[in-house]
Amino acid sequence: MDTPIRLPLLTIAAALALAGCSSMKTPATAEVASSRTAVEAAASTGAPELAPAEMSAARDKMLRANQALAAKDYRTAQDLAQQAQADAKLAQSKASSAKATEAADKLQEDIRVLREELERANSSMTR
Repeated sequence: MDTPIRLPLLTIAAALALAGCSSMKTPATAEVASSRTAVEAAASTGAPELAPAEMSAARDKMLRANQALAAKDYRTAQDLAQQAQADAKLAQSKASSAKATEAADKLQEDIRVLREELERANSSMTR
């Protein structure tokens, strides 16, 4: 008598387990896609040259997330994709900061040159 009851329970348990696996697939797939977009965005801002370590980490984690997704290890894929996004955003921020610093340095140099020219002009007028 136990067998007729156990079989439906096992079937229901197996169906729930499969549903749980497929429900993890969608968020993991979305995270991996978002990480790819974040890495591409960072690359387009010059991050590979200005923040190479962070870009390398982002690309490595994105690659590993894709491998985990292919292996149906959705939790690992999602975690790695989130880490890749964070690394890509950091790389993008560092690249933007480096560009802003470079622009500020150039502006300071331009101001210095203008001051020198102004001092020369003032000193030649007083003679």
